[in-house]
Order: sequence, then structure tokens, then C-alpha cells
Amino acid sequence: KKKGANATVTICHTGTKDIGYYARQADIVVAAMGSPKAITADMVRDGAVVIDVGVNRVEDKTKEKGFRLVGDVDFEAIKEKAAAVTPVPGGVGPMTVTMLLMNTVEAAERKAGLLAK
Repeated sequence: KKKGANATVTICHTGTKDIGYYARQADIVVAAMGSPKAITADMVRDGAVVIDVGVNRVEDKTKEKGFRLVGDVDFEAIKEKAAAVTPVPGGVGPMTVTMLLMNTVEAAERKAGLLAK
């Protein structure tokens, strides 16, 4: 193993007491809790990488549909603090769709006998 190649993974949920305590210790924070802007700047340490998987509709009367999409991370508050943060929309969503399509094509190729199982 390479030195420093290990990781300790901590999983929290919306019922975890003081999520910020755990998030502030993390080099990488993945937010997927279904709560708009639940991860705030005070919960993330300087230089952390923040991956926002959440997609939430919040009311916005200035929008034609009456809502806008936001993530589980307060993007505007965190973007100056984090080394990197994914936006919502447009962050991990397009990659999710791409990988779903790639897996669909691979499954079809396997079924047709074009790939080894």
C-alpha cells in the first residue's frame, strides 16, 4: 500500500447529533440527505472537497415553474471555503446519467453476446 492511501469512512444521517462535528473532520464530504442547504459553511473545514448529491425543489416565485433546484449543500456559502464543491443542478447529475447509459449499453452488449460475462 502507498503511504496515506487508507481512508476512514464515517456515515451520518439526518438523525445524527451534530453532523457538523463529523463533517468538520472530513477531507471529503458527500451530502445525500434530501434536505435543502443542510450542509452549511460552518460544518465544512477549509480545503475540503464537497460532493453534493442532493436535489431538492424549493419555492421560487421568480421562476416560471415556481421552484428552483438546490442541493443539500449551501453552495454559495461553501464555494469560497472548499477546495472544490459540486453544484446543483449540473454537478453529479450529468455523470449519473452518463454512467446509467454506459451500464445499459454494456448490459445490452453482454445479452447479445458481444462481451464476455
